[in-house]
Amino acid sequence: MDIATLLGIIAGFGLVFATILMGPDPSGFVDIPSIIMVFGGTFAATLICFPMEEVMQAFKAIAKTFSSKRTMPEEVVDTMVQIAEISRREGILALERVETNNPLLKKAMQLIADTAEPELIHSTVIIEISSLQKRHAISIAVFSKMAALAPAMGMLGTLIGLVQMLSQLSDPNALGPAMAIALITTLYGTILANLVFIPFATKLKARSTQESMNLQIIFEGAKSILENNNPRLVYEKLASFLTPSKRKMDEK
Repeated sequence: MDIATLLGIIAGFGLVFATILMGPDPSGFVDIPSIIMVFGGTFAATLICFPMEEVMQAFKAIAKTFSSKRTMPEEVVDTMVQIAEISRREGILALERVETNNPLLKKAMQLIADTAEPELIHSTVIIEISSLQKRHAISIAVFSKMAALAPAMGMLGTLIGLVQMLSQLSDPNALGPAMAIALITTLYGTILANLVFIPFATKLKARSTQESMNLQIIFEGAKSILENNNPRLVYEKLASFLTPSKRKMDEK
């Protein structure tokens, strides 16, 4: 599990709730019509903008940010060096027998075992990265749109509340509570956009960038192994993808 995502959400909503509870009347921040307006309106408008399957894909991506352990670039580099060691020790055909749950890594080992041309490896990585980025771009677009729609729905709810408030001008005692309820929808929309939708869109962008880099490392490593399966030389080439602090094998 990505603990940072969970901690961020807990801390963000915890601070909001703590601030509300410190006020004189926390119950005044709960308004069912406002919740329906912001949550329901945002989801309804999103369905107008995107097909249902794309919206569902975006919400599945949320679950992935919570449950999936990230594969760091240095781990991918180490894996490719281990593959180079196997190919040098047992021959490249031995890579066909290596078990892995990563389909992209499996494809890379198959390309090595088949002694594929560098041009084929290059075209393969371009296709894979393009496909990955397109899938992620859909989810990012959905959450970015929801981040824009939530405050707008909040403002729409506020306008509805103001109209209802103005209808009670004859009763000065009712204006204060009515004004408070009118503003709550804007609060809900702002919280939703800044604590949920924008952070998720940003996290998915970061994940997409990292996974694209991992793909580049895998296929660049495959090409390096075909050119020269010396593990040391393979590492030296792939280490260029890493920050200096992560290049632990440089001293070996």
